[in-house]
This record gives sequence, structure tokens and C-alpha cells, in this order.
Amino acid sequence: MSTTALPRRAGLRRNITAESTPSTTANSVASTPDESPTGSASSTSLSSLGSVEESDKVPEQMLFDSYGNEFKMPDYTIKDIRDAIPKHCFERSAIRGLGYVARDLASLAGVFYVFNAYCTPEYVPSYALRATLWAGYTMIQGIFGTGLWVLAHECGHQSFSPSKTLNDSVGWFCHSFLLRDMVFVPRTREEHATLKGYVLHEMHELFEETPIFTAGNLLAQQLFGWPMYIFANISGHNNHIKQPEGKGVGKKNGNFSVNHLSTSSPLYERKDEHLILLSDLGLLITLSILTMVGRAYGFNAVLVWYIIPYFWVHHWLVAITYLQHTDPSLPHYTGETWNFARGAAATIDREFGCIGRQLFHGIIETHVLHHYVSVIPFYHADEASEAIKTVMGQHYRADVEGGSIGFLKSMYKSARWCQWVEPNEGAKGDAANVMFYRNRNGFGMPPAKLSATKSRNGMTLEYEGESE
Repeated sequence: MSTTALPRRAGLRRNITAESTPSTTANSVASTPDESPTGSASSTSLSSLGSVEESDKVPEQMLFDSYGNEFKMPDYTIKDIRDAIPKHCFERSAIRGLGYVARDLASLAGVFYVFNAYCTPEYVPSYALRATLWAGYTMIQGIFGTGLWVLAHECGHQSFSPSKTLNDSVGWFCHSFLLRDMVFVPRTREEHATLKGYVLHEMHELFEETPIFTAGNLLAQQLFGWPMYIFANISGHNNHIKQPEGKGVGKKNGNFSVNHLSTSSPLYERKDEHLILLSDLGLLITLSILTMVGRAYGFNAVLVWYIIPYFWVHHWLVAITYLQHTDPSLPHYTGETWNFARGAAATIDREFGCIGRQLFHGIIETHVLHHYVSVIPFYHADEASEAIKTVMGQHYRADVEGGSIGFLKSMYKSARWCQWVEPNEGAKGDAANVMFYRNRNGFGMPPAKLSATKSRNGMTLEYEGESE
């Protein structure tokens, strides 16, 4: 089944029901808590925090995702998920994992040899044809490089093998070779308005963004999203003040004090700082090798052999991560409502054909499972994914329509539909802590109306009905 888009909204308001709109494959749930630098199942309590007096309870409210389909929070537990997975799916094989690493490295080396041996003026006299073939080379190497990055990612989650030492060693090598995980935390309406320079309470009155503007934003995201994430944590969580060791005081994303290379970054605890230095050493070694190659063969050779393929890897990683966590059917929980079972279900599986399943090792097709149990190796992920669907029911989401082409189209669709997250209009109590994607382009549920009230410090903007 697949997620189905509504046509542009025409007077859609809160009376939309699930029956009045196309259904989704899916199912809805949440993302990880913004304030948690390292959320994990082992450190997250799923129990209720105290009891609530009957007289204080807010009546249950209907919630709607961006499509207008009714949303309900899941009621299963992490134990239910793990118990549904066959035991052998947790078995990891070092030999099998190393075999995949060898396959991907051999693919990279083989393509490099073939092109340098045969895509030459001697064999391909036409400069235009030769340039076209070398452009194809960069794309192919980008695909194989992305596959190698996925295996390094497996190492980081200890799903590569039973040996932590082997996992860390292989992960260090592969990530150093590729110059380094990425995450997307959706913006609120306030953050979106600030970024775009809009007046918050007038956003619903503005004209929609043009398609070419959306395409331009997508291009910038694909080109610069990865380095800006590494160097300034753009798209990562921004609640660094809650870093338990005080390393996040006064630090915000975007000013390079929050990055993935410095031991002083609030993204890491002090006990892990030596690992950051080791990671930086790997990057330094790789850059040194590239410098020597450049001196021996020239910058153009390094550009074609490594730099452009690296940007293709960058493109695929940004696209994959973005589409794993961005879809009109997905909710986003604030800290008060988040728990691991809800947050882990706030992702969506997609389909990218043989490239996704074979060369990208299923990272696109089985990401929902990865959110719940990241130690299951990718070669058992399909079977484990089928097993957890029986527990998740309507909360499992997948958009497989159109296969590989549908995956690529989803990038543009998500950019048009999913501009910021906010609560449903009139939401109160716990319902006000569940946010959904909205946009100003006329698609799906309309943005909530905002009311402005005066305070001592100036103007306060709040969602209508939220303050009660």
C-alpha cells in the first residue's frame, strides 16, 4: 500500500475526517525527543509518570495528520515489538558482515580500474562521450560509496558483528574513508517563520512558495545539507542547554560551536571525547592521502575520482534520511508526550528497488524496524519488519508507490507538504503536544489559526484553544 496525496485544499478545515480523504498505508507516531542528545531504548522509561485525577483529565480529542486522516497514538510496548521478532533475526555474523564490506570495496575498486583503463582517449576518442561516461562513473561510485557508509552505520549500532572491537574498527575505517549520521528534526512554525523572515501570525495569508523556489531549496539541501550538519548541526536537535554536563550553555545550531568534530561540542559527553579525537584522526589521514594524490595526479583527478562521488554519497544520505523522517502522515511529539514506543514509530519505509535493497543494504525499505531494534543486521531486517507489522498494525507506515521513481518524487512532494510542524488547531492537554506537518502551499490540512495577546514583554502568539 502507499501514501496517497490529497489534491490542493479548497476550504479544508477541522471538520475533515479520515473517511473524507484518501487513506495512507500507514499509521502514525512520533519522533525522538528533541532534548535528548542520545535517546535509546535502554535509557527510556515507558511507564506513566504518575496518576491523574479524573476531574483533571481532558476529554480525548480527535487528531488529524496532514492528509486529514485521523491519528491515534499507539498502545503497544517495546517488549511487544521485540517479542514478535524471531530470535534468529538478532544473530550477527562477522564473516557475513566483512563479506559485504569486501564486496562494496571490490565494487569501488573494480569500477575505478575499468574507467581508468578503458575510458581513455585511446578507447573513447570522443571527448563528449568520454565526459558523459566519467559523469556516470561519479554516480556509480556514489552509489557504492553510500552502501559502504550504510555498513559503517551498522557498525555504529553494533549490528555488524557480535564483536564491539571489530564493529568499532570497521566503522572507523569506513567512516574515515567517506569523511563521515545525519538526522532531521522538523521545524516548528515559529522556527520556519524566523528562517524565512516571515511575520508568524501572517504566514497563513502569504502566497504559496513557487515550485521553482521549492526546487531551489531542495537543491541547496542536497548540496550543502551534509556539511552544514557536520559543521553546524543544521537539522539536528537544538536543545543543548539540557546537556547534562553543561557543555551546551549558550550554544545553538548554526554558529559552528555545535558540530560533530570538536570535543567541546554539546553533542558528546566527556567520556566519549577520546573517540571524537580518534575519529578526527581518521579524517585527517584521509585528507592527507587525498592531498598526496592531488599532488601526484592533479586536482582534476581527485575531483573526478573522489570529490564528485563523495557529493553523490552526500546526496543519497541526505535524501534517505530526509525521506525516512519527513512525510505528511508522520507526527512529531514534544518532550511531554514522547516515549520510545511512540517516537520510534514516527518514521516511514519506502522503496528504492534493487539499488535500495542490494546496494544500499535495505536502509530505505526497513527503517521502521531500525528505529525500534537497531542491533538487527540488515540481512535479517526484511523478516523482522514483517514480524513487527503484526504488532504495529495501523501504526506501521510505508510508501512504496512508484518504486525508485516514487522515492525520488517523494523528495519534492515532502518539501511542498512538510514545511513545519504544529499542533492541531484547538488541541488541548496531551493533544497539544502532538504536532503534524503543515504548509502554506495549499496542500492538506490548513495551518492552525494563531491569536495574538499582549504581555509585559510585548506580543505573545499562541494557537487558538491551546492555552486552556
